[in-house]
Amino acid sequence: MRNSEKPFFCKMNTFGHIFRLTSFGESHGEAVGGVIDGCPAGIELDMDFIQNELDRRRPGQSRITTPRKESDTVIFLSGIFEGKTTGMPIGFMVRNENQHSNDYDNLKNVYRPSHADYTYHQKYGIRDHRGGGRSSARETIARVVGGAIAKLALKQLGVSIAAYTSQVGGIQLDKDYKHYDLSLIESTPVRTPDLEKAEQMTELIQEVKSKGDTIGGIITCVVQDVPAGLGEPVFGKLHAALGAAMLSINAAKGFEYGDGFDVNHRGSEVNDSFFNDEGKINTRSNHSGGIQAGISNGQDIYFRVAFKPVATILMEQQTVNVRGENAIVKARGRHDACVLPRAVPIVEAMAAMTILDYYLLSKTQ
Repeated sequence: MRNSEKPFFCKMNTFGHIFRLTSFGESHGEAVGGVIDGCPAGIELDMDFIQNELDRRRPGQSRITTPRKESDTVIFLSGIFEGKTTGMPIGFMVRNENQHSNDYDNLKNVYRPSHADYTYHQKYGIRDHRGGGRSSARETIARVVGGAIAKLALKQLGVSIAAYTSQVGGIQLDKDYKHYDLSLIESTPVRTPDLEKAEQMTELIQEVKSKGDTIGGIITCVVQDVPAGLGEPVFGKLHAALGAAMLSINAAKGFEYGDGFDVNHRGSEVNDSFFNDEGKINTRSNHSGGIQAGISNGQDIYFRVAFKPVATILMEQQTVNVRGENAIVKARGRHDACVLPRAVPIVEAMAAMTILDYYLLSKTQ
């Protein structure tokens, strides 16, 4: 098929149906940013809150994250007047300030194991080897800004979202979210409400980092006070949308909601019985994770996202070069030994944009 005859496919840099975010930029380019379309007019924007969300994601925030120093200061270009959204496209950008592109010169002609290098080259015939280019986690800056604005819109509906690190390597929290004080999440560098496990997780990450290695884990997210009725019955199921959103995050490898893969139970044990709770229909349990038949039922939505160990390790690895010849590669520069602490606000952001998008969809029906 000639190029002129190729069918059109969306380039998939846009997320959402009505509340839509299109992101742009590369790790070592001039800036990263995005355009938000479909945001309702009249949303009062707390700029300090939006910047704080970016600060939670930015590098260099603790001893267990990459030491790359970026202020990640957001600059809004359009769509806001007198502190409120106008209903027009919201353009924004964050300038890259601390690129060390020379750290990647030795990677120009080799494919790093488990990275985007090979697949990007096969798809596009060209790749930006500096920090991974478009595949870099710096792209998630746009998601966090979009998520912060979505959170402010959802706040008017009473919806709240909190995510936390629930497992690093073999260290995991042994209780569900209802047994923890979620206000403690930000008090630990690893972002977990269990202060004892936080110390163990931090020590493990530091140990792994000292060896030039990396480690993965799990983030749990809880969305509370979601209205019942969000989601579609067949191909637009709410949990499928949340799964797609989470699996679009760098290094995400798995998604489960409600009881998920905990299948060692009978139906009689996990069916969520309804009852009349002072005039309101409620359930006595929530094994369904707040979603039934693809539609929210008004209970807490909770899910878990598994993240792999970061692919960039400061060790020699076998690979091949662009000519297909065997080669050895060893990364240099500044990298996260564990992505989880900085991924927590990204998980929240993707959840917020998904829930707001599906809320707005429900208003069109």
